[in-house]
Amino acid sequence: MRKKIPNSVIGVDLGRHSIKTVALQRRGGNRFVISNYSVHIMETAPETAEQLGAELKLALKDAGASAKTCAIAVSTSDSIIRIIEQPETPKEILRDAVRLNGLSLLNQEVKEFVLDCEKISDSGPAAAGAAAQPVKYLVAGLPRTRVQLIAEAFQQYKKANIQNIQLAPVCTFNAFEFSHPEAFANEAFLLVDIGRSNSTVTVGVKKELVIVRAIDYGAKNLQDFLVSNGAPNPTEALRLLEADDETTVDHARLSLAALTREIASSIGFFEGRREENITRVYVSGGAARYKNLLSILGSELHIPCEAWDPFLTCEVALPAGRKETLAQDFVSLNVACGAAAEALRK
Repeated sequence: MRKKIPNSVIGVDLGRHSIKTVALQRRGGNRFVISNYSVHIMETAPETAEQLGAELKLALKDAGASAKTCAIAVSTSDSIIRIIEQPETPKEILRDAVRLNGLSLLNQEVKEFVLDCEKISDSGPAAAGAAAQPVKYLVAGLPRTRVQLIAEAFQQYKKANIQNIQLAPVCTFNAFEFSHPEAFANEAFLLVDIGRSNSTVTVGVKKELVIVRAIDYGAKNLQDFLVSNGAPNPTEALRLLEADDETTVDHARLSLAALTREIASSIGFFEGRREENITRVYVSGGAARYKNLLSILGSELHIPCEAWDPFLTCEVALPAGRKETLAQDFVSLNVACGAAAEALRK
């Protein structure tokens, strides 16, 4: 039986150091409302279902939302996400084939993973007598133990149930489609999500996902570098960066070279194989609120870099006080928004 599409969903971004939630409601065919959100920072990364359940309870309580359905996004280094080419195959059959032949198809064993496959391009009509063209599929997976841990954590919190589980880069892609439909449908675009310990680069063109890359550089790398070069502490390091402290800006440029180099490599790879060009970089994650960081990225890449708002197409009906904080927090809510939006639309 097909699941009934809910009218309200809480998108939950499960990171290693924070849990972010977004409560979305559907009002009519194309009206969506953000009714609440929360950013819950965890002192230590939960290792057990009991610990994660306790943190989830706090995060959902902070959200103050009544929706019983949760769409989960997982940000974790032990996930896998690949784009592969195969003859057109039913998803269930391809999923089993990938699980049994992980080494040949994904370059790693995935028998202990929960996998999903989704077609992201069509082969198009083949010429008479010609062999069928391969189709691109997105393959995403999480270790079975992690999926079980999440399920057990939600069993402890009996006020909400899981609608689905997705990986964070997929949710970011979906959030961009939700908030920037014209650019998503008609342009080439590059999304950079700067996390605490690593970043993700996602490239799409005209609705098609083309590249997903994990980069071993995050906001903590920048903060640690600035502290090692004279900043008093991580928080003050970012304040000095935003205050145009010349020395801090120069040190930030040196540190961010590790990130800009990888972004430039992704742009070059894409433009070398496609006719379209990347003309703008969309940045998310907590670091995206710092204008000087965006300026450094833009000057090094020679392409405008901007923070993007996942709620552009939403009506805002937040409680008192939350509207003001959303202006600062929206940069880090793209994953949770994408999880909730996809659940509401499909």
